[in-house]
Amino acid sequence: MTEADVILPCLNEAEALPWVLERIPVRFRPIVVDNGSTDGSADLAASLDATVVTETRRGFGAACHAGLEAATADIVCFCDCDASMDPRLLRSMVESIRDDDTDLVLGRRRPTTMRAWPLHARFGNIALARMVRRRTGTRLRDLGPMRAARRTALLDLGITDRRSGYPLEMVVKAADAGWRIDEVDIPYLPRSGKSKVTGTWRGTWQAVHDMREVLQR
Repeated sequence: MTEADVILPCLNEAEALPWVLERIPVRFRPIVVDNGSTDGSADLAASLDATVVTETRRGFGAACHAGLEAATADIVCFCDCDASMDPRLLRSMVESIRDDDTDLVLGRRRPTTMRAWPLHARFGNIALARMVRRRTGTRLRDLGPMRAARRTALLDLGITDRRSGYPLEMVVKAADAGWRIDEVDIPYLPRSGKSKVTGTWRGTWQAVHDMREVLQR
């Protein structure tokens, strides 16, 4: 029996996929959402027994939501597909949801090296966490991409962003709906390859811009 579905947005992550998929907990189903890869990521994921979903509309949020719509388990998880976070940590997060201790669990990234989380990305994250606190009253230290919640409840939130603002909109709408939101510390490792977002100032700025738009709606 599947205990949880793990949604893995993927854009050219063939180098990291074997490491990520071999760490998916037993009875958790990996759903790799291919978002326009040109390095064979989709075929590789399928060969490693992952469920593969194709999302032609580019954007992190588009990939996340396509995975959410394809999921069938009561509890779903989200995790980056770049080997920066160990999927084995998802089991305890799912247990918190299953035991009704909380409604949304976020992984607070604790970088293992400076290279794992560049300063410009950390500063952007701090700024966004403060904006969320002012907007919702929810005190968070990270808007981490590793998270777990119940599938139907997430769909009911009606998240509309399909770019970098998707994770933030999830948190804001969950807070507005009165959800219990918790953070747990997770080691943050140097990712495989170059980040499409935090690897550059431009990518970070675009993500912050998308997220500020979410807060201003």
